[in-house]
Amino acid sequence: MKKNLKGRVVAIFAVLLVCLYGIFGIPHGVSGKALTDALTSRIHLGLDLKGGAHLILRVQVQDAINAETDNTVAALQQDLRKASLSGRPYKPDPNKPTVVQVDGVSPANLSAVRSTLDSKYSNEYDVSTGSNGSFTLSMKPNYERDLEQRTVSQSIETIRDRVDSLGVSEPVIQEYNLGANQILVELPGISDLDRVKNIIQSTARLEIHPVIGGPYPNEQAALQSVGGALPADQEIMHFSGSIGNQGGDSYYVLQRASVVQGSDFRSADPNVNPNTGQREVQFTLTNDAGEKFYDYTKANVNNSMAVVMGGTVREVASIKQPIRDQGVIEGAFSEDEVGALSKLLRTGALPASLEQIESRTVGASLGADSIKAGVTAAIVGMLVVMLFMLVYYRGSGVNADLALILNLLILLGFMGYSTATLTLPGIAGVILTIGMGVDSNVLIFERIREEMRAGKAASAAVDQGFAHAWITIVDTHVTTIVSAAILFLFGTGPVKGFATTLTFGLLANLFTAVFVSRTIFDAHLNKMKPGELVSI
Repeated sequence: MKKNLKGRVVAIFAVLLVCLYGIFGIPHGVSGKALTDALTSRIHLGLDLKGGAHLILRVQVQDAINAETDNTVAALQQDLRKASLSGRPYKPDPNKPTVVQVDGVSPANLSAVRSTLDSKYSNEYDVSTGSNGSFTLSMKPNYERDLEQRTVSQSIETIRDRVDSLGVSEPVIQEYNLGANQILVELPGISDLDRVKNIIQSTARLEIHPVIGGPYPNEQAALQSVGGALPADQEIMHFSGSIGNQGGDSYYVLQRASVVQGSDFRSADPNVNPNTGQREVQFTLTNDAGEKFYDYTKANVNNSMAVVMGGTVREVASIKQPIRDQGVIEGAFSEDEVGALSKLLRTGALPASLEQIESRTVGASLGADSIKAGVTAAIVGMLVVMLFMLVYYRGSGVNADLALILNLLILLGFMGYSTATLTLPGIAGVILTIGMGVDSNVLIFERIREEMRAGKAASAAVDQGFAHAWITIVDTHVTTIVSAAILFLFGTGPVKGFATTLTFGLLANLFTAVFVSRTIFDAHLNKMKPGELVSI
């Protein structure tokens, strides 16, 4: 009995058209160059094919821990002052950044201070009571681990925001699982490694600190200004002079706890002062940070504050009036400097500094050679496999070859529609998919041969061949997809590229090897005479 195949044929042609659009989109012409340009605009190439910059960075998570305990010291000072309680919070040991100590609590205030510490800080710190009216806050290990993980995650997001300004297509910015607290950065199409480094390094933490004293000509003079012994809540910092109108080699004594951090900035834009003609940066703080900054600037009019970036003082400004959530950073900025500073504030600051572990570039010519070699291998492999199927399975080999070509088109269509990036290992995944596709056809064809040897008619042999081979095909594909998923979850960029193309190819193969191949068989059976055998 002949089968009605119109619905299946329409479905196959619909899938084919959808995939062709995914591969080429709407090309501007039908010439070879127009089709190539359309293809490369839809299929994104990875670093190893397109060329670009490769960096591995380590996040200095201790910076974030130091900043967290510095903020705790500042918050404790504010809480004790508001409650009119005695006590001096500080960090007793620079080598133990997770510990905060409170000294000088009067016996009458011990209970009230303990209650404040338990109610506000017990979730993050273990609070213990010492002698002579002191308390020790030790950061809990689980909170420290969470802080480290958040620091790495926030660093990845901040770097991604900065890299977006380069206009890089499909950058890879992710945690590098081969090292602790490390980030992998791959930027296809970027050949200027120094520019990339400058942008990455410009993501140093930005903070505003109160100025205790300065400028001093050297570090020793700065230390002498505080009596020769630096208090635990203060620090000496070098003035770099690379931004703004301050010049010379000098040092400042700053309050260790910052008033404003990089994450407190909501927006920042370069501007030119209409009165002086100087370039400046206008910034806006978040609501909470604005209230905090207003309280500080209101109480410190005519005092100085320092803009600290990358562990050095970049600008020192005098507070002329209270500032709430909007302000201006003035200085003798160049056009590049004002743009870089505004972008730094606008996109957020890293919660910790970065250490560069590895950096290298992949040349465009090497990427072109890789593409040529990979595509050649895929084409040669596919042609050899198709020839084998034609010779060994005769007429049915045409069926397998058509399904194989459609399999490749569906895979490329997936790549065009998705954000997946094609890498050299990804091309290897395509070649492996070709082999898996043929394997499915071999299982089906051999089963059909067995049924025909048993004396069954052609239509019955085809039905039984597909029915019995189906379970085996699904089993092999599912197990391979599970393996590919593990590679994707735990692998780095190129390994993920291999896993992605392999998974897409296997899903396409399930469709072509069973649905498409079966439709071709049924169409051929509709044209066969009763008793005629299938060419297989």
